[in-house]
Amino acid sequence: MHDRTQQSAEPEEQGCLRWVLGVPLAILNLIAAWFCWTALTIRPSGPWDDDARAGIVLSCVLTIAAAVVALLITLIPSARRALSRWWLAPPLILAVVAAVRWATTH
Repeated sequence: MHDRTQQSAEPEEQGCLRWVLGVPLAILNLIAAWFCWTALTIRPSGPWDDDARAGIVLSCVLTIAAAVVALLITLIPSARRALSRWWLAPPLILAVVAAVRWATTH
């Protein structure tokens, strides 16, 4: 019987875990990037264009939501062991860009 309290350091198990965590993280980062791109490309026609501002805010909120989910997945202990630290960069950058865009919308 194997002791399950010990962490497995076998390369094939780490490789499988990288795929299991990396694919959803990549998809979440792409979703966040798409919403961030949408927030950056929407331009209000004038000060009266509240619909465009609402679209920018919605895109920023969805970017931040997807980025937070990606960050939470990246920060679980098993993901920290299997993935490198660079996985933290895309969601952090996207969330900061979305927050700045949201703050400068008014």
